[in-house]
Parts: sequence; C-alpha cells; structure tokens
Amino acid sequence: MFRAAGSRYSSAVRTLFRRRFRRVGRIDAELVRRSGHLPRTRADKGFQSLGRAADHSKLWFAIAALLISGKGATRRSGARGVAAIGFASFAASAVGKHLFPRRRPAADLLPVYRRMTKRPTSSSFPSGHAASAFAFASAAAMEHRGVGAAVFPVAAAVAYSRVHTGVHWPSDVVAGAAIGVGAAYATRHWWPHRKDLPVGPRRRDTAAELGDGKGLVFVVNPGAGSSGDAGEEVRKAWPRADVVEIVPDLDVAGELTKKIKNDDVRALGAAGGDGTVACVAGIAVDHGLPLVLVPAGTLDHFARDVGIANLDEAQAASRAGSVVVCDTGAVDVVDRAGEVERVVFVNTASLGGYPETVRLREKLQARWPKWAAVLLATTRTLRSAKPLSILLNGRQRLVWMLFVGNGPYEPKGFGAARRPSLAAGKLDVRYLRADVPYSRARFLLASLTGTLATSHVYRHAEVSSVDVVLLDGHRRIALDGEVGPLGRRFTFRVRERALAVYVP
Repeated sequence: MFRAAGSRYSSAVRTLFRRRFRRVGRIDAELVRRSGHLPRTRADKGFQSLGRAADHSKLWFAIAALLISGKGATRRSGARGVAAIGFASFAASAVGKHLFPRRRPAADLLPVYRRMTKRPTSSSFPSGHAASAFAFASAAAMEHRGVGAAVFPVAAAVAYSRVHTGVHWPSDVVAGAAIGVGAAYATRHWWPHRKDLPVGPRRRDTAAELGDGKGLVFVVNPGAGSSGDAGEEVRKAWPRADVVEIVPDLDVAGELTKKIKNDDVRALGAAGGDGTVACVAGIAVDHGLPLVLVPAGTLDHFARDVGIANLDEAQAASRAGSVVVCDTGAVDVVDRAGEVERVVFVNTASLGGYPETVRLREKLQARWPKWAAVLLATTRTLRSAKPLSILLNGRQRLVWMLFVGNGPYEPKGFGAARRPSLAAGKLDVRYLRADVPYSRARFLLASLTGTLATSHVYRHAEVSSVDVVLLDGHRRIALDGEVGPLGRRFTFRVRERALAVYVP
C-alpha cells in the first residue's frame, strides 16, 4: 500500500515538473523569436565579439589581472572574482550541464547574420558564460563597489549576448546568473568578507593635538608600494613636521632616537608599508609616543585593522588628538653569539617557508611587479620547502611553518584575514604539522573545505607568550612582511596597550 502511494506521489511530482518545464520552454521560444525580430544594428557584431571574448573566461581573467595589479580593495576584488569563477565554472559545466541536458535553440529562430559561426555542442542549460560573468561581477562588487558598478553592465551584456546570438535560451542565462551569484557568496565560506568578521573592543584615549605638525617627526618610505610623492603630501598636511625620508644605509631607529633626545618631540609618524610602520612603532613604544599612521604600502594590514584608510583621516585624527591604544608583539632573537635582539612587530612574525618567500620576492622584484614576484616566490618556496624541527614551549614538534600574530586573527586558519581587536592581550599562534603523512595536501584540502578547525595537520592557540627553539640550525624570522634577524631561539610575547595610534 505504501509503495503504491509513493509511486503515485512520484508520478504526480514528475507530471508537475514537466508542465512547469513546458511552460518555461514556451516562454523561452517566444522570447527568442522576439529577439530574432529586432532590427539589424552594429551591436550584432559587437555581441558576437563579446561572446567570443568571454569564452573560457578570458575576458574576466584579463580584467582580474588589471585589478590585481592595483592595491587594497581593488586587488581583493580581482582575486575574489577569479575564485568565484572557479566555483561557478565547476557548478555550471561539470555539474549542471550533465544533470540537465538540453538542446540549444534552433538556428533558424534567428537571422543568419546574428548566429555564431561555431555553435557549442554541450548542453544548453545552464549558461556557463552567464555563470562566470555574474560570479566575477558579484564577487568583485563585494570588495569594491566602484569595480562592481563598472563590471556588472559588462556581465549583463555577456549574458544577453548568448541569447542574442542564439546559443542559449533565456532561462539558461537566468540559471547561469543565479549560479554565478551563488558562487560569489560561496567564496565567503573560506575567504570571509570583512563584514562577516566579528568586531572586538577598541580602547580609546586622547593624545597631543598636533595641528600643523609641531613636535611631529614623520618617517616616509618613498620605496613603499604606493608612496610616490607621500613626502610632499605629508609636508602639506603637517607643515611644521620634521619629515625624514628613508634612503639607502639610513639607520632609521638611530635617527629617530637622536631627534627624540635633542628635540621636543610629541609624536612620531610613518608613511609606508607595514615594515616601515613596525620600525617606527618600535621606537614609539620605547619612548611612550603616539603614532600618526598614513597607509602608503602595498597591503597596509595594520592601518586597515586599526581603522585608518588614508592621509585625510590621519590628519583629522591628529588634529583632534583621538587615539586608540593597541597591543604590539615583540620577539627576542638569540643569535649565534648568544646576543639577544628585541624586535617589535605590529602584524605577524613567522618561521619556515614564509621568510624564504620574502627573501626570494625581494630578489624577483627587480624584474617583476610585486604581486607577480609574490606568486613566483611562493610557488618556488612551497616546491622546495623543508620541515622545521623545533621545541615549542619545551615540546618537540616538526612543522612546515609557524605563524605568530599580534592579536587574534579571524578566520581561524592560515587564510587569516583581519583582527577584530588590537587590544586583546593575546598572540595568535598557528602551525602546520610536518609529521603527518601528506600534511600539505591535507592542509590544502581542509583550507578549501573550511574544515581546518578539525584537521589533524593544523594547530592553533591564543597565548600571551611562546618560546621557540630551532633544533636544526639557525633561521631568519619574517616580521611584518620583511626579513628579520637570524637566530636559533625566538621568544615571543605580547606588549599590552603599548602603542597609541591616531584614529578618527
């Protein structure tokens, strides 16, 4: 009895779906016929060319390359767009077309001059072109609204071109667009958007109101990612500031220390990348001075997490005397001679493959743009990486890489995006085990599936200090994207509420 009832129910469902599909098919056919009756224009050739340019996502990869050559949100929009295309292409071509076979529109529904010379032979449903187009546009818009506004009309034109040239039904395009938007949101599972991350407490305070810059010593790095004429901009914003531009062989720490001893210095400033900021921040912490921060590097992680977007915001905050109080990280490095060097970091410190990546990237930058040098250096380093044998708080470990962050990063995994708070009083310690079979492959799989928290190859802890001793010689440490000193023992600790940064 139950089997018969189930059979009748299944039959009714199939009948309902057939009716719905027939209705969609009739609407599709009518829309294609109406499209075929449109007058001939120059746009006909344009839609054909646009469709060919989007074959295999060539158009979107070209746009992505242009965006990734930029910085900040522009770069992130291109990278997220490429990631979304990967999801969309798999869902549309590898899954959708096999599950829902459908014939392409008949060629005679459109005039000859509108037809594509080479018609696709795969299933018509869903449209892979529309999926990739809307995946890229939606993902790019998540990171940069301006880029999204520019790209969405192109994506819509690509999607419509598939109907205009007679290779897809309208419902194919609608389904493909829906897959693309879904793929864009799927990237947020393993690469969270900044809006998805929690917001932690901020410790606010007041500091000297700097006005025209009297008592402000400003360090500018002309070689940073986007510094350009940052020195001139700083002089205009703070006319009475003492501006120090970094040149080869300049001892920045020594120069700042000398000025602090001889002059009435009320604050220090830094315009450059994270490495420049860390250098100046270390001096500011040692002398109890607040920091004016102008993001002018390639990534500017610290400025982003603190909440400074540009020079105008830094200027407004310095005039109002508004600061947030932040933790900094510090590491004592013991060298071959047993001497101890203490170094401050504001973002991350790491041992293992990353320092080697930084060193190789610096060499490649003489011939390649920085983003390309990073990709090449990372690929080469991973190919030849060797595990580290270490004592981690007295326990022996074999690791591929050790990461120490100044404050807890989100999300939990090696794709750390940002810090909800810079006053948590904790270090974020993560490492990838090398004593587990196929650990790198398992790590990659867990990263892609968002299951690192339960993976056996990954470990994570939030602590106030950590001690690392290398058992296989000396290595250089990487600090805030720069190569640091050579050492065998590294003792990390958090310096709570050590740095005040001007923030509006």
